[in-house]
Amino acid sequence: MYGLSDEEIAALLNRDFEKFSAPERALLRLADALADTPVNVSDELYAELRKHFSEVELIELAADAAQENYRARWNRAFDVGSDALYCVIPER
Repeated sequence: MYGLSDEEIAALLNRDFEKFSAPERALLRLADALADTPVNVSDELYAELRKHFSEVELIELAADAAQENYRARWNRAFDVGSDALYCVIPER
C-alpha cells in the first residue's frame, strides 16, 4: 500500500506524530523545519535524522520537501485550489 491512511492523515492534521515510526517522526519534524521562515534545522534534529537516513537520502528528502513547499506557496500566491483528489471517508 502506498500513501497515507485516513487515520494517518487525521493524525497529521491533529499534529499527533506519535502514531508514526521514529524515522517518520523525524521526517515530519524536518518537513516542518523546512517550511519555517527562516529555515532552521537544528543540530539535534539533524543528529536524529542521521540515525535513520544516509546523507544522500537526506538530500533527496529535503529536496522533495522543499519542492512541495515551493508548490504549496505558489498555489497560495495564485489562489490555486484543490482538485478534490482526496476526501476523508466517513466512519460508519
